[in-house]
Amino acid sequence: MAGLISKLFSSPIFTWWNSATIGTLLFTSRKGVKVGEDDQGNVYYREKNGRKRWVIYKNGPVEASRVSADWHGWLHYTMKDAPSETPLVKKAWEKEHQPNKTGSAEAYLPAGALGVAGERAATASDYEAWKP
Repeated sequence: MAGLISKLFSSPIFTWWNSATIGTLLFTSRKGVKVGEDDQGNVYYREKNGRKRWVIYKNGPVEASRVSADWHGWLHYTMKDAPSETPLVKKAWEKEHQPNKTGSAEAYLPAGALGVAGERAATASDYEAWKP
């Protein structure tokens, strides 16, 4: 019985870190207007009266770094129009958006970092240990 309860309460219906909660889905169905979708399949909404904006993530963890810069600007009211209405001009030097890889197997680890072989490169601000 305890295993069933644990499994039930760790399901996406009750946990925000797996997906949208049932409360968010109900709120979205009653008061939300779909504004657009990004290349990852995340869906962006605004409230019918325009006061609130939010995202419902598609598959994967609910992680803010999965929101691209243009949608981030819209979610935080930096831009009035959504990228689906007025797309941002992409510069030739801009790279594609990548979510934060920290804590994953794909995280960047420089030489000398814990778990990586090698010596850390010396820097101009290196210190010398005190010797009595």
